[in-house]
Amino acid sequence: MTGKTAHLKFMKAAVAEARKGLREGGIPIGAVLVKGGRIIGRGHNRRVQKRSAILHAEMDCLENAGRLKAADYRKCAIYSTLSPCSMCTGAILLYKIPTVVIGENRTFKGPESYSRKFVKLVNLDLPECKKMMADFIEARPELWNEDIGE
Repeated sequence: MTGKTAHLKFMKAAVAEARKGLREGGIPIGAVLVKGGRIIGRGHNRRVQKRSAILHAEMDCLENAGRLKAADYRKCAIYSTLSPCSMCTGAILLYKIPTVVIGENRTFKGPESYSRKFVKLVNLDLPECKKMMADFIEARPELWNEDIGE
């Protein structure tokens, strides 16, 4: 499996998580944590569902992966349908996850310039991810603005 094929396979799983969150009444952002070619954690934005201040997709994904050794995180890649925010980027940097693959960054762009100093950042720029977020923002602007702190 080539790099791009693998990226698309794992992003498809992150998109499925995003769609799950949308069905639950939440914000459609999903993430998966991959180690050794297999998904070891999945999550989606559950701020609305859990009345949480911090359960962005990446945070939910890391929580669902469970406790890992520091060396394990350094062998992982995290896939997110949207560019990670400052909070999620902080967790990624804390655990030294070396690769971050995003579905898109036009809807929202986290601190990518800063994170590129520490991680390999791959933007797949997928129309499916852009449309999913654009449709959600149009339908629920108040919820989106709450999530990104505006």
